Amino acid sequence: MLEGIATGFATAFTLANLGWVLFGCLAGTLIGMLPGLGPITAIALMIPVSYSLDPAGGLIMMAGVYYGAVFGGSTSAILINAPGVASTVATSFDGYPMARDGQGGRALAIAAYASFAGGTLGAVALMLFAGYLAGLALAFQSPEYTLLLLLALSSVVVLASPGTRLPSLVTLLIGLMLGTVGTDQLAGIPRFTFGRLDLADGLNFVLVVMATFALAEAFRMVLQDDAPASPSVSGSQLRLPLDTSRRLLPVVGRSSVIGFLTGVLPGAGATLASFFAYDVEKRMGDGSREAGVAAPEAANNAASTGSFVPLLTLGIPGSGTTAVLLGVMLSYGLQPGPRLLSDQPEIFWGVIVSMYLGNLILLALNLPLIPLLARLLNLPAPLLIPLIIGFSLVGVYLTTLNGFDLYLMLGLALLALVLRWFAFPLAPLLLGFILSGLLEENARRTLFIAEGGWSVLLERPAFVILGILILLVWLFPVWQRLRAAPRH
Repeated sequence: MLEGIATGFATAFTLANLGWVLFGCLAGTLIGMLPGLGPITAIALMIPVSYSLDPAGGLIMMAGVYYGAVFGGSTSAILINAPGVASTVATSFDGYPMARDGQGGRALAIAAYASFAGGTLGAVALMLFAGYLAGLALAFQSPEYTLLLLLALSSVVVLASPGTRLPSLVTLLIGLMLGTVGTDQLAGIPRFTFGRLDLADGLNFVLVVMATFALAEAFRMVLQDDAPASPSVSGSQLRLPLDTSRRLLPVVGRSSVIGFLTGVLPGAGATLASFFAYDVEKRMGDGSREAGVAAPEAANNAASTGSFVPLLTLGIPGSGTTAVLLGVMLSYGLQPGPRLLSDQPEIFWGVIVSMYLGNLILLALNLPLIPLLARLLNLPAPLLIPLIIGFSLVGVYLTTLNGFDLYLMLGLALLALVLRWFAFPLAPLLLGFILSGLLEENARRTLFIAEGGWSVLLERPAFVILGILILLVWLFPVWQRLRAAPRH
């Protein structure tokens, strides 16, 4: 392993590859900041550039674009509540309220430091444990994924505060229902499309998230004549107080571990990791807004790094983004999998080492930009509100190129506004929508596996452990009630 790491440093520290890391990180960050554009779009735009590079340089650049887009995606989520990247939705839950209270620079700084820490810890773990974690990834198949997704959905409802459990369940079910719109991928039958071809491919993620967060927030600001506070952001706000750093250090550590292990699992990805980490900190930690920003940012960057474990060691893409990266590798004539490590160690280790360098570059790029970006909040409401609405409409139209989606987006924004008016949380709705397709697909496969008898599933240790965890989560409210009951 030490010989491999040395090979990786020798590959990544060439002048050309250092330049491609810098270029990839910068391009990914700028694209990730734009609502509606995410890592997949960023990588797709860079594919023509990669054709002129050698395999090591091309993959190093593409990896930089990937985690650069994830790193930059928090900016629009925090400043204008427009998380165009799924993995930054959880960041907006506390990041945008901090921006509205005049702490936009602080939120961006926490996001930058947490992203750096999560990505760095993920890169170190990838260097040390990539081969061992490949076995963990193989142990998770459809039955385990079904329970993992049920655990995530159950936690959002059960671990909510007692007064919001029913509203959380309602919005979660709405999100799951929205996720079923479109063509059934297994049967090929249209569902809930009302005969419209515009709905045959289902609801686009960018459409739903822009409608429920950005556009609904703009409407709320109009109705309440409200706008974020607009203080100036100085360089001193980028230096976190010592007590805040000490308080957030364990948050970042826990979230990085959660994110990396979730990212290792094929199909889980940075989005599920960020929700898991956010939920753990809000329910088990101190519940502060700073922790609510640090946790998902550390988790999604660690997960992005972790997703390279199944890609490089097994040849299995763990997400849509790594599926595109797999296509890039195949176009170079590379076959990711166990033989990549032995036959072309300079590529395997070069990409891994470049991730650590990329996180240093991203921190150096983003910290000086924070005062400039935070000036967006200095715009008066008559300019800020049209800016949010414009970003939302343009982001959705450029993603789908369908005018019908703009009307659909308006309808969903009005629904979200009504839900917010009656204090229904929107986070469960987004989580239900994002995980709906994965849950349905893996649940169907699980039922197919269990056709010969449910005892087959009980022979899988990971399935049993996850089942016990779900049962404990469901019993948590009962334990709370028994604990609160008066004792005679």
